[in-house]
Amino acid sequence: MEAEPTLLIIEDDAVFQRTLRKSFERRQYAVSVAADLVEMHAALAEETPDYAVVDLKLAHGSGLECVKALHQHDSDMKIVVLTGYASIATAVEAIKLGACHYLAKPSNTDDIEAAFARGDGDTAIPLGTRTTSIKTLEWERIHEVLAEVDFNISEAARRLGMHRRTLARKLGKSRVV
Repeated sequence: MEAEPTLLIIEDDAVFQRTLRKSFERRQYAVSVAADLVEMHAALAEETPDYAVVDLKLAHGSGLECVKALHQHDSDMKIVVLTGYASIATAVEAIKLGACHYLAKPSNTDDIEAAFARGDGDTAIPLGTRTTSIKTLEWERIHEVLAEVDFNISEAARRLGMHRRTLARKLGKSRVV
């Protein structure tokens, strides 16, 4: 009988962390979790996982710091970075620091497992431009600012240059893609 693959999830959103953990446990992974760099080091002191999923934007520190430390701990570990704030710059840095893949949220367990399975790059990936609507760009910017100000709507509205009620109304609408 083969040993279960081991996975470390570094995610500061407790709900998403628990969801990912349960999903991977159903797929027969032995899962440990951490919310930041300190907890990650404590988990690594116990065991070296085969795989790691790292949130790019943590409440205390950067996921890039975690990627670097994980890669230094074990260069064979497959590391996937997840982010709701995808950018070319952070994708390049994550790969340079040792991540094998970089996925934009929302990504599910299937996406993450597929990223672990792809050891090499994919030359067949279509080259093209991603069309993004103005509403989607606005939505992404609003949430980026909200995260920066710890979801303080008044401060976010001030930084975005809009009235607080306007921002609240925009947040009450469903996302348009």
